[in-house]
Amino acid sequence: MRDTRESRLLLVLLVAIAFALITVDIRGGEDSPVDGARGAAAAVFGPIENGVSSAVDPVGNAITAVRDSGQRHDRLAQLEQENAALKAKLGSDDRSRSRLRQLDNMLRIAGQGQYGIKGAEVIAIGAAQGFSWTITIDIGANDGIRRDMTVLNGDGLVGRVTTVGPDTATVLLASDPDFTVGTRMEGSDELGFASGQGDRPLRVELLNGKAQIKKGDRLVTFGSQADRPFVPGVPVGVVSRVDPSGGDLTRTLYVTPFVSFSKLDIVGVVVQTPERDPRDTVLPARPRPTPTPTVTVTVTPGAQDAEAPADAPGEGESQQEQDQ
Repeated sequence: MRDTRESRLLLVLLVAIAFALITVDIRGGEDSPVDGARGAAAAVFGPIENGVSSAVDPVGNAITAVRDSGQRHDRLAQLEQENAALKAKLGSDDRSRSRLRQLDNMLRIAGQGQYGIKGAEVIAIGAAQGFSWTITIDIGANDGIRRDMTVLNGDGLVGRVTTVGPDTATVLLASDPDFTVGTRMEGSDELGFASGQGDRPLRVELLNGKAQIKKGDRLVTFGSQADRPFVPGVPVGVVSRVDPSGGDLTRTLYVTPFVSFSKLDIVGVVVQTPERDPRDTVLPARPRPTPTPTVTVTVTPGAQDAEAPADAPGEGESQQEQDQ
């Protein structure tokens, strides 16, 4: 329709009629004279509205799904963050329990040996290939640490302090090839010198070539003059192999250390030496052997003969002769 004067007048007239009908409908209430017309319109246009609604509903549902999907994604991300935090907390708790156990074992050794120790954490480890086997700990001169102090943990001898800084110190591990410590055998008191061999067992040269040593015997530190660099009685390891003496003046042993040098975390530096040699009191209790059950089978003579059938063929007698 073109915009003319007549079309404008028609538009105004239709608007006026619409307002008049609305007014009549409102004033009529339930008895409105336009109810019939409204019902007829509903009958005509209702199916069309339902069809349009059915066509549009999937779009609306999709929009709602997208909106809800965003909410579900946010909730999923939140749950994933909570799970990650929980796993981290559990891991932290496991590590805390492990460190607490290490600390308890170290305090037990310190108490048994009457060593005054200062606890430290391993913050670095030296390379094993081409360099010394060393660790760096987080205490130093400001904490009273000095060169040539004994270092131990809850398992036994770790090493000795070689370099000291204001807040850190370097420890030469007992596994280092340049490391040597005087040792004493548990019980027999046989003396020797243990040397590191990297990731292999310690090599111990006993001063007595005729000493009676067997696999499973244990060693502790003998101690140094004025207890520097080694205090006495610190567990060293267990004999894993004994070389034949062969008439030599010394005897060679191979000792598996108590300490796992690749798993060091909490260590202690001995800052106060014991008043007397603790001897073997610091060694852990020996494990009790587990008894192996044995089964004894007794065979009664003649039992097999008694069980044989009476009509069985005798030795050397053929079946044909029996048939005859």
